[in-house]
Amino acid sequence: MSGFLAGLCVAVLPLLAAGFWLGRRTARPENLGGLGTPVEHATFQTLHTASLAAPPLRAGLTGETARRSARRLRTLLGTDALCLTDQKQVLAWEGVGDHHRAEIMERLAGPLETGRGEAFRLNCAAPDCPLRWAVVAPLTVDDRVHGALVACAPRESAVLVRAAGEVARWVSVQLELADLDQSRTRLIEAEIKALRAQISPHFIFNSLAVIASFVRTDPERARELLLEFADFTRYSFRRHGDFTTLADELHAIDHYLALVRARFGERLSVTLQIAPEVLPVALPFLCLQPLVENAVKHGLEGKADKSRISITAQDAGAEALVVIEDDGAGMDPDLLRRILAGEVSPSGGIGLSNVDDRLRQVYGDDYGLVIETAVGAGMKITARLPKYQPGVHSASRRSAG
Repeated sequence: MSGFLAGLCVAVLPLLAAGFWLGRRTARPENLGGLGTPVEHATFQTLHTASLAAPPLRAGLTGETARRSARRLRTLLGTDALCLTDQKQVLAWEGVGDHHRAEIMERLAGPLETGRGEAFRLNCAAPDCPLRWAVVAPLTVDDRVHGALVACAPRESAVLVRAAGEVARWVSVQLELADLDQSRTRLIEAEIKALRAQISPHFIFNSLAVIASFVRTDPERARELLLEFADFTRYSFRRHGDFTTLADELHAIDHYLALVRARFGERLSVTLQIAPEVLPVALPFLCLQPLVENAVKHGLEGKADKSRISITAQDAGAEALVVIEDDGAGMDPDLLRRILAGEVSPSGGIGLSNVDDRLRQVYGDDYGLVIETAVGAGMKITARLPKYQPGVHSASRRSAG
């Protein structure tokens, strides 16, 4: 879908450039600034103006985004006035003649219902108003009309009709991309909620049982574990931000491991090797803790002797390399593949498919989990985290900025 939308943008922009040039070539001379022919110069101007108009539209169609993009869209069309509407009202008016707002909304009933553009004559008694003609181009996303782009001019123009339609198509693409961004955000939020629900029942029960066992025999130990439990659950169920820092995630893992050690005692040995320079790296919230929980489960499963788990985080140039390894029961590679593909229930792989999916959604398919395992051979999970990814910022970094 994103490839199709990108291709549509590329196809539309040259048409916009041609319309822009045809509308402006006789209005006033332009300084080409060494860009070559007038058409090449117009193409550059169109691409630059479109790039400035796109970011607000990627947030959806609202009064604020319409206001911020309307001036750029009017520049693309080179018209006297332009407005953006939703289904009920004019969201933003750019240019002269804003007293035509009510008339335009009355005439939009048909286009907003059918999704078809039209042009009509404006009724105006104001002698100094140059607007006599309006071109309506609906804004549609997934065959639903969200609003309209209306270009107003002194006279009827076939070039303006076509150009307004092309600009409206480009705006619709940006709104569709905004819908995709919102859907992705909702999906990530849903997966975080699902992960919390998956982790919490057995972990909360076991943790409280361990704490209760110390209440009479070692009250101070029970108090310490209760604080560890409170800190871990506070982090796990926080409501702000899709991303966190590696430092915060490891801090939560430390609380988790304190509770696990209290339960299993000497049966569990955990070593950590963390490079300080990777601690500020941002990553998806609750991304590593499920991997550690998985290592604890597989490390202790079916073993009477001591289990060892190692957690390392290394600086790998443009990436941080996180490796979580256990010497436990391991898993059949084919079963693991089916778990990650969602073909079977992950009864033995707590959160692995969830974390793998989230990493791929945020960073791309090249950044899924790399898992090495075999029955009886333990499990080694490697996660590569780019130090910088557009849109990936922890809540603390956003607030600090």
